[in-house]
Amino acid sequence: MDDRRLVRISKYLAKHLRHEPERIGIELDERGWVEVDVFLRAAASHGFPIDPADLQRVVAGNDKQRFALANGRIRANQGHSLEIDLDLPVAEPPAYLYHGTVARSLPAIRAEGLRPMNRHHVHLSPDRETATRVGARRGKPVVLSVDAGAMHEAGHEFRVSANGVWLADGVPPAFLRFPD
Repeated sequence: MDDRRLVRISKYLAKHLRHEPERIGIELDERGWVEVDVFLRAAASHGFPIDPADLQRVVAGNDKQRFALANGRIRANQGHSLEIDLDLPVAEPPAYLYHGTVARSLPAIRAEGLRPMNRHHVHLSPDRETATRVGARRGKPVVLSVDAGAMHEAGHEFRVSANGVWLADGVPPAFLRFPD
């Protein structure tokens, strides 16, 4: 299996487990899970057959651990635009978290803070390197520091997904540190 095929499978999983399950005729449960067999049959019937071993390889080898397999089921770990309850407990964040973006987004972020946009949560990284990679997907990255400790003390809730992405409902501008 070549790397291009693995990337295509990963993108297919993300699209249908995070955003458009109905497009291939599957239904996620309230926690975002679907039976692997159901998913594989649906993918094949919609012209995208996936070998079970390749599915395992994509889930295990995904650099961001975007997906989880358990008890014959699969789901995305976060990033849904659908109403999904990932059942993540509230967690105390580290003092600082980071958010990768691009310069063209800074005026809106300065005015409104970080908003979930078409997702349910703002995604925050535990380190600058990860935030840099995230921001680089859309252009030259700009990394913002989030004073997560102060946010937590002010009553804002944080959750952390299975792959280490920190989730918040939003980040007000007062808790953001912009690069010079």
